Amino acid sequence: MGIEEYGGGIDPGAGILVVTSNEVPGYRIDRVIGEVFGLTVRSRHLGSQIGAGLKSMFGGELRGLTKTLVESRNQAMDRLLEQAQARGANAVVAMRYDVTEAGESGTEVCAYGTAVVVSPA
Repeated sequence: MGIEEYGGGIDPGAGILVVTSNEVPGYRIDRVIGEVFGLTVRSRHLGSQIGAGLKSMFGGELRGLTKTLVESRNQAMDRLLEQAQARGANAVVAMRYDVTEAGESGTEVCAYGTAVVVSPA
């Protein structure tokens, strides 16, 4: 498995800037639109459950679960971007991820932040 399968982030052609900081160096925030988020809940399939159980006995990375989590984060980020753009934002500041167990059936991944309109300072 290559590094591209374990990475994420925004497509450079998305037309929206996303940062984890509260400000964007070189830009000023002209308007705050408000909170935006992208959410997905993924269940684990039986094969990864069995594999995870065996790995937990012997140790090592749970590659199937890692890949599922990366895909979930990317889907949550895509949904965050869609919501921000639909509300007229060209940037999202203070972006964060939150990951929680959704019972025993799956994992909830939420990407959230503040949608803003920025312009060069």
